[in-house]
Amino acid sequence: MKLSLTMKATLSSNYSQAQKFGNWSSKRTALVVLDQSKSCSRGRRIAGSCPLSANANRGSLQAVGRAHAVACSASAAAADGGVPPQSFSEKASALLGAFWKFLRPHTIRGTVLGTTMVVTRALLADPQAINWELVPRALLGLVALLCGNGYIVGINQIYDVEIDSVNKPFLPMAAGELSAGTAWAIVVLLAAVGIGLASTFGALIGSLYTFGLFLGTIYSVPPFRLKRFAVAAFMIIATVRGFLLNFGVYHATRAALQLPFEWSPAIMFITAFATIFAVVIAVTKDLPDVLGDQRFGIKTFATEIGVKNLALASIGLLLASYGGAIYAAFAMSGAFCIPVMVGGHAALAAILALRAWKLHSAGYEQAAIQSFYRWIWNLFYAEYAMLPFI
Repeated sequence: MKLSLTMKATLSSNYSQAQKFGNWSSKRTALVVLDQSKSCSRGRRIAGSCPLSANANRGSLQAVGRAHAVACSASAAAADGGVPPQSFSEKASALLGAFWKFLRPHTIRGTVLGTTMVVTRALLADPQAINWELVPRALLGLVALLCGNGYIVGINQIYDVEIDSVNKPFLPMAAGELSAGTAWAIVVLLAAVGIGLASTFGALIGSLYTFGLFLGTIYSVPPFRLKRFAVAAFMIIATVRGFLLNFGVYHATRAALQLPFEWSPAIMFITAFATIFAVVIAVTKDLPDVLGDQRFGIKTFATEIGVKNLALASIGLLLASYGGAIYAAFAMSGAFCIPVMVGGHAALAAILALRAWKLHSAGYEQAAIQSFYRWIWNLFYAEYAMLPFI
């Protein structure tokens, strides 16, 4: 009898707490939380371990997720006589996990791989100039780039938290794993450290770095928020990830080696190719996000011309780029390694065609779209992996 009264009081408290977390679209959403509270108490599960009902209103996903965690926690406490508080190590581990997701690991991989391969190519062009004492300085340059990368993706999440609650509920702010205050502290620190490090590489590199952060800011932050406009959005992403990254890293490497700046065919190629590829990434990243973008008035190519049409256009642009790479291998035969340029890009084109066929066969449904977008990034990584050998 005592446990029954405790459960009733707990459920009533959970309902009140659920209402505090956000605007509910219907009473049914709150009832989902109460229903999950009951299921948690039966299994005596820890907070947040029960899955949310599929009937929950998707627009309230963030609020439901947070209130659900409260409901499960309170119910478990009622059944077990209290939940032990998290230890310091558990809290630190949770914060580090949220921080890692906040940095968007797939973009980090692109930055690290791109930077490493451009530097490697520059060193292979003038091996006699290699000075291993410069390795620590090169690592500082990489840290600066990672700080810039983290700032840009972080500031975007701060201003996109409502949209992400629909499109990307797994991101730490949308999931309630990272507070706005903590997120702001992270991006401010990343920007300050990044600018400080970049300025040590000379006025030009420091200015280009700051310009990249500026573009990332006006992409996400009101009143500019240029991500609302499809053309401006892809131009910003293409400029930062295509031109600024490759030119900046190559220029800094040549300067560190005390060599005059001069374009090499391989660096010219990867800069042009990566810029085109960045355009494709910029537009295809919106393919899985149509629902949330439409709801919040974000105009993208995916919302304007449709998912299927945009996917086909992106595939066509990449296939044309692979064809152009193969043509360049023969047109500038002395500048490139023909077997790698031809064989490598033919193989990547075949992989792209296979992924396109799978996307079409799946009817452009959400899971297939997300898989296709991940493979776009894999092809991007592969392009940089070939750079030292072309």
